[in-house]
Amino acid sequence: MKVLITDKINEAAIKIVQQVAEVDNLPTMDEEELIKIIDKYDALLVRSQTKVTKNIIEAASNMKIIGRAGVGVDNIDIESATKKGIIVVNSPDGNTNAAAEHTIAMMMAMSRNIPVADASVKAGLWERSKFTGCEVYNKTLGIIGFGKIGQHVAQVALSLGMKLVVNDPYTTKEYVEKCGGKYIEHLDDFWAIPDFITIHTPKTKETTSLINTNTINRMKKGVRIINCARGGIIDEKALFDAIESGQVKSAAIDVYEDEKNVQNSPLLKLGRNIVLTPHLGASTDEAQINVAIDVAKQVKDVLSGGDATSAVNIPSLKPQKLEPVKDYMPIAQAISQVASQVMESNLREIEIEVKGYLANLDVSPLEVAVLKGVLSSNLVGVNFVNAPLIAKQRGINVTVKKSQQTTDYIGSISVKLTGDKNNVEVAGALIAPTIQRIVKLNNYITSIEPDKYMLLVPHKNKPNMVAQVASVLGADNINISKMQVAQKHDDNDNISLMIINTDDIVEAPTLSKISEIEGVISSKFISL
Repeated sequence: MKVLITDKINEAAIKIVQQVAEVDNLPTMDEEELIKIIDKYDALLVRSQTKVTKNIIEAASNMKIIGRAGVGVDNIDIESATKKGIIVVNSPDGNTNAAAEHTIAMMMAMSRNIPVADASVKAGLWERSKFTGCEVYNKTLGIIGFGKIGQHVAQVALSLGMKLVVNDPYTTKEYVEKCGGKYIEHLDDFWAIPDFITIHTPKTKETTSLINTNTINRMKKGVRIINCARGGIIDEKALFDAIESGQVKSAAIDVYEDEKNVQNSPLLKLGRNIVLTPHLGASTDEAQINVAIDVAKQVKDVLSGGDATSAVNIPSLKPQKLEPVKDYMPIAQAISQVASQVMESNLREIEIEVKGYLANLDVSPLEVAVLKGVLSSNLVGVNFVNAPLIAKQRGINVTVKKSQQTTDYIGSISVKLTGDKNNVEVAGALIAPTIQRIVKLNNYITSIEPDKYMLLVPHKNKPNMVAQVASVLGADNINISKMQVAQKHDDNDNISLMIINTDDIVEAPTLSKISEIEGVISSKFISL
């Protein structure tokens, strides 16, 4: 077997792969160069520089696994790899320590004015009284997002004598209290408590501009904010204005809305009340070695006939278990993502039900696909391998039911999410081996193709409703690719549901315009 390594990979990782395969360690190549040679290799190991495109994957006739030495896999065409049965792996935990330590370092540097004091001394000045800081001891740290990095930050903060409050819809009060913090279920109740706020969530529709003028104004005056997670979670103009006004005392920022044009960020205009670093969260020697070794071990294991531990696209299951249900994997994940994004409360239970043909099969791969779909809408680093463990750690009860009940489809799968405020149920089926349909959304009977962008608009069933919604979308230059109007089982309340596939993201201002149409109950944008 042969493995191709491009980009600069630590020597320790190369030695691991050499235990099972011949290794060619070549410089970063462009698409045309890779296409010429890729068919000779059983595995590919890259970092961020190599772009593994659809054309490269189609030319990789012998490829079994692609490894990304790092967390992000945006430089790999996951969809093309999945269709070809190629496992894609990353290292979601290799930089946990580095990211958590950088968060603490940024908090301390901000609290004690270290960057500006350093610059002052180097300029030949002695302005000791000018740089009086504040202690973190006995202050309250608010953590938004309580995954592995957030938990590590919490441990260090507790050792510094800080108090903790935590908000995360995918954890439990009991678990947070076990870790030494206080669980704040709703963000509305969170903002006014902390002296420091640190963010450890992925960037999703729900978290984009999570910290904005409105939420900042609800915070304690003089709050200090740290973001080493994802750019765009903080509205940079709103943060700039808040620091200028004194509502926010200071901030420490490692990630930005537009990192390619960071020079345009208003935050660069601020002086001593902000600490800025160029996305250094994972930039330690140890982290770079850890991610390379982690991925190299997975490549070695897969080529030796074993399993991957961090497959991001397909579960590392034996063919005899996966083959009978593999066609249902995409629809299982799609309906779960829809359900998760429609859900408006903290998740407590997931109920999966399969009917017809599927009731006679081992559907454990579908259970994994459902968990990945539900969790990945709000958490970063969820894959087919770790999804069951994450669900268990967060106290989410999962049940699977099988029914021989006859349906309109050979086999169907439904996902019901139960939360503290509401329940959501979405069902899916195949009308042909590769043609997916969402066939039920709560009480609405549908037959809609799951697509990247979907708009849900419950409305009173009366004339001109579709035209008014379409007019708003058209005015905002958003194209409708498909749509249908779904009815309820029991339509006594005369409420229908528009399900619209769009070619573009439907931003909040457009959603607001749609929701203001008389007869529209609400509107919800779904991104798969």
